[in-house]
Amino acid sequence: MTGCIKVLVVDDQFLIRAGLVGLLRAAPGIEVVGEAGDGAEAVELAARTRPDVILMDIRMPGMSGITATTKILAQSPEPAPRVLVLTTFDLDEYVYGALRAGASGFLLKDSGPERLLAAVAAVGGGDALFAPSVTRRLVEAFARQAAGPGGAGDEPPPDLGALTLREVEVLKLIARGLTNAEIAERLYISEATVKTHLNRTMSKLDLDSRAQAVVVAYETGLVTPGG
Repeated sequence: MTGCIKVLVVDDQFLIRAGLVGLLRAAPGIEVVGEAGDGAEAVELAARTRPDVILMDIRMPGMSGITATTKILAQSPEPAPRVLVLTTFDLDEYVYGALRAGASGFLLKDSGPERLLAAVAAVGGGDALFAPSVTRRLVEAFARQAAGPGGAGDEPPPDLGALTLREVEVLKLIARGLTNAEIAERLYISEATVKTHLNRTMSKLDLDSRAQAVVVAYETGLVTPGG
């Protein structure tokens, strides 16, 4: 099944999980490598099955989706899986905690089948899931608060001192919701150069996703909500 996107589905509600698995199994180019009913099982299965994408329920009894995301990304060899958080409403403090922990994006549980499959394909291919403004709106709503329940952690944000001036500039524009193309135009550089700066920034700050970079930009005060 080479070339297939390997997906792990995590949800504590059996009917929702079964529906997601059935939908994904019927889609070409996707292989469901496992399903888990809680965070602890998700951590164990992720280590065993090495998925490309994890559909992660955020609110589960026992280990939450935030804690599971943190553990999976900390333990995974490169390339780490992309975590796509499933939630019932977008302005959710739990989702903010998951983005802070390194999730690549979030998806509403009432999204239609086309939206779900497109999201899995986008995240599996390494693309950003939404218009960056969606992530920005969520991050702005919670940037002044603690990371939220579930253990995203009380660790201080990373020090930006390791970044070059241009890397700081790119990070600031990413946090403001600009796409790579818009940043390239604004700074008179190529999109490939924008990606290089972003990749170096993420590597220096030990970040797992673009969304996590947006969170860091707000939490370090590089950008401020509404500023």
